[in-house]
Amino acid sequence: MAKKSTRNTRGKIIDAAWKLFYRQGYDDTTVEEIIEESGTSRGSFYHYFQGKDALLSTLADVFDRKYEALAEDLDPEQNRFEQLMYLNRELFAMLENSVSLDLAARLYSSQLITRGDKSLMDRNRTYYRLLRQIALQGQERGELRGDVTANEIVRAYALCERALIYDWCLSEGDYSLSQYAANMMPMFLQGFRAVT
Repeated sequence: MAKKSTRNTRGKIIDAAWKLFYRQGYDDTTVEEIIEESGTSRGSFYHYFQGKDALLSTLADVFDRKYEALAEDLDPEQNRFEQLMYLNRELFAMLENSVSLDLAARLYSSQLITRGDKSLMDRNRTYYRLLRQIALQGQERGELRGDVTANEIVRAYALCERALIYDWCLSEGDYSLSQYAANMMPMFLQGFRAVT
């Protein structure tokens, strides 16, 4: 029970922070506002985070919670390649509509220069576990190639997503990320479909 309470408190802080970052910008959001919005205490905030900057790496947590919700909506009869494309469309729509371009750019730049925790690359994340599960199922069902490993499929998928987000940030969001990805992701990953 304590573990769930811990996850809930940390999650409330993360959700409140990202909501405020999107609504009023990272620089204009204070720790006090995050504490108030989350309904937690100063002690709780500093128990989980050293300061506001520490919240930047939690975007991976936001993505993972989105993937957990999406996993529940996956049609078990749907082709696994199509499931992967669905996950991408939904995540990118969420990113485009609830995470500011500035914050996405900050996260990606922080991941490039950090020497410690690279949260986006953590293979224990829900993101990687779900993608691996789908890739393995796709191989078992003959929908995805079996002459490559599931890990190679997941790595290529994650690489394509990061590349698209990075380009969107470099382009300062001058196009719709979700619409562009809906065209590009199937083309990038088509080679992993099993030949029928």
